[in-house]
Amino acid sequence: MAAPGLVQYVVVRSDLIHSLSWPLGAVITQACHAATAVIHLHYSDPDTQLYLSDLDNMHKVVLQAPDEACLSTLSATLSEKGIAHKLWMEQPENIATCLALKPYPKQIVHPFLKKLKLFK
Repeated sequence: MAAPGLVQYVVVRSDLIHSLSWPLGAVITQACHAATAVIHLHYSDPDTQLYLSDLDNMHKVVLQAPDEACLSTLSATLSEKGIAHKLWMEQPENIATCLALKPYPKQIVHPFLKKLKLFK
């Protein structure tokens, strides 16, 4: 059974698909990079270890940010509040494409993300 209440949020720029015409696979790859990187960076964190202790029951939520400015503002807010995350910068373009939070109890991070919609 999944660690109670632990969730990993991933926030992806929706304009990559809808305005900039990126292939869906390329956008999914960005989310995978960010999720993997934040798990690696916070591997020894107790919540991360608990989250990884039952791989078949991990809980992720993928949300959408409308553009790079929104994503960057969210990253700044999370940093200011001490919320561990990884803002993924696609290279060599050096543009922010998505961010992923380390696994957290939902009630801790949901207030920062509640205005974002599920990714479509």
